[in-house]
Amino acid sequence: MRVVVGRIGRPHGIRGQVTVECRTDEPDVRFAPGAQLLTETSSLTVESSQWHSGRLLVQFAGVTDRNEAEHLRDTIVSIDRDPAQMPEESDEYYDSALIECQVMTDDGTVVGTVSEVLHLPGQDLLVVTAGDAEFLIPFVEAIVPTVDVANRSIVITPPDGLLE
Repeated sequence: MRVVVGRIGRPHGIRGQVTVECRTDEPDVRFAPGAQLLTETSSLTVESSQWHSGRLLVQFAGVTDRNEAEHLRDTIVSIDRDPAQMPEESDEYYDSALIECQVMTDDGTVVGTVSEVLHLPGQDLLVVTAGDAEFLIPFVEAIVPTVDVANRSIVITPPDGLLE
């Protein structure tokens, strides 16, 4: 299963380093030296990575100057991940495991199906669709107490007004 782990940003310095907008909860694993990242047309090998002022800086093998780094700007990088692989923490989930899960309230009323997971600065949101309706459900334990990826179901306890 191909999973997006980041987007390459602007060059940093003159030796080919780039900033990376992380789209993974495991940046230290996904951007470790030697990691192979896939692009639409090729692959990139991480030579080194480090955090600098809250940004991930990555040096890719063969990218040695600012001009080469500039050509990578806005490139989406992915990995091939075993679909059965799960995060180490029991309360963490890969987006792909949540997509297409059926969402129901704690009283058994079906709300819809997860179509997307939005990662916003304040919190993550589940985008739940039901026909033409779309609901944004904050992905926090108080509202989403039960996630059962094996049975493809999510139980929510929505506060008043959330599903209106």
